[in-house]
Amino acid sequence: MTRKAKQRPAPRPRPRPRRWPGRARLLMLAAVALSGVWGLRQSDFFYPVKQPYSRSLYEHWIDADADCRDTRQEVLARDSVVPVRLSFDGCRVETGRWIDPYSGRVFTDPSALDIDHLVPLAEAHRSGADEWSAERRRAFANDLSSPLTLLPVRAGANRSKADGDPLAWMPSDPTRWCAYTRAWMAVKTRWGLDRDLLEKWWTDGVLWVCRVVG
Repeated sequence: MTRKAKQRPAPRPRPRPRRWPGRARLLMLAAVALSGVWGLRQSDFFYPVKQPYSRSLYEHWIDADADCRDTRQEVLARDSVVPVRLSFDGCRVETGRWIDPYSGRVFTDPSALDIDHLVPLAEAHRSGADEWSAERRRAFANDLSSPLTLLPVRAGANRSKADGDPLAWMPSDPTRWCAYTRAWMAVKTRWGLDRDLLEKWWTDGVLWVCRVVG
């Protein structure tokens, strides 16, 4: 008497990840490949400015409300998803829980994080901030009025981004490109900063793909 072979249950279908349309993905990959060349646009040769960029023109971090916590500490306290633990004097954030918006990684040690100017100071300078007053530059560099301007991110990501615009740098995870580009546009619009033609082409193209993909 032969035994019937046991039938294995059919595997459950896995949800397929949402993918960008093929042509759009090729367009994005080509742009990323050329971003190193396009990064040359960020030189003073292509962007004559009223005065050369210097980080010292954008005073930060400051203690705007005189509570002993400077802008960095305020951002850490604001963006932690759990109540932070402060130092004995209440001036420094010692622990919390932060989700890096560029990678989704979770951090509990603030020393692993940089506070990123979503629109880098040098990029803002090339985009019109070179004509701002010292007070407006200081306000931009320490902006706590919007959760988009300053973000706690993994230190390595912030340093690889440097002063790049979205043509030169985007989060390594393409699923975060839409949110990043929308935030970039929002900060530039809010502060009246210009976009050059290639930057406009790129950001408008990304947002078009975001609308298509949904």
